[in-house]
Amino acid sequence: MTETTATGPLDVTVTNGVAWVRLDRPDAMNALDRNLKVALLEALRAAADDPAVRCVVLTGNGRAFCVGQDLKEHVADLRSGETTLATTVTEHYNPIVMLLATMNKPVVAAINGVAAGAGLSFALACDVRIIVDNAGLNTAFAGIALSCDSGASWSLPRLVGPARAKDLLMFPRTIPADEALSLGLVSQVVSAAEFERVVSEVATSLAAGPTLAYGSIRRAVATSAGTDLATALAHEAELMGLTGRSADHQTAVDAFLAKEKPSFEGR
Repeated sequence: MTETTATGPLDVTVTNGVAWVRLDRPDAMNALDRNLKVALLEALRAAADDPAVRCVVLTGNGRAFCVGQDLKEHVADLRSGETTLATTVTEHYNPIVMLLATMNKPVVAAINGVAAGAGLSFALACDVRIIVDNAGLNTAFAGIALSCDSGASWSLPRLVGPARAKDLLMFPRTIPADEALSLGLVSQVVSAAEFERVVSEVATSLAAGPTLAYGSIRRAVATSAGTDLATALAHEAELMGLTGRSADHQTAVDAFLAKEKPSFEGR
């Protein structure tokens, strides 16, 4: 079953348990203006709360994934004094990243083109990052005399280490797809011809998997990154109890005993 909705500069299609969330400002390289940020936040909240959605794919239409903040809108705001970057970080970017990183289901970033600034940060908040071979990544922030936002200071050090993270943030440059793979910033590099197929296969596989277990793994990894071993072990035990009581776990055990392939329901 396929359900498609258009929310201003955003397209959302739900197919076979996968919510495809497509940033749709191709002429602006999917720069994040106020309308897009609001629409994206609402779409992610809806996907997180919808039990029919078992995997989310974030991608862009056109030649860019997302180049971050819409600087034209930002300049206009600076001149009018109506808002500040801190306001949009708090109201939009932070809750978007929290949803991408913590919703109780897997999230895939399908990087179809350049990802820069907050756009890159959004991708880094996802579980799996698949990038087309002619795309690139750029932190961008320092290039316009800004600090970093949308979780870049949290995600980058965990992926590449503190020293490399500071290098990427303080000396922004476009990182080609192959280098991004070698650095551990992306999970897979594919050709443009294979891109849609590979992303669809990965997302469909995740959507057919044990959703509660995936969500619990996300929470376990996030918690262990910022706590001591004893706390991490206690949290793992709690999540093991939760997933051990799940219908999917019972299905998996029954299928193992019957030497059959399990069919998960995501609960």
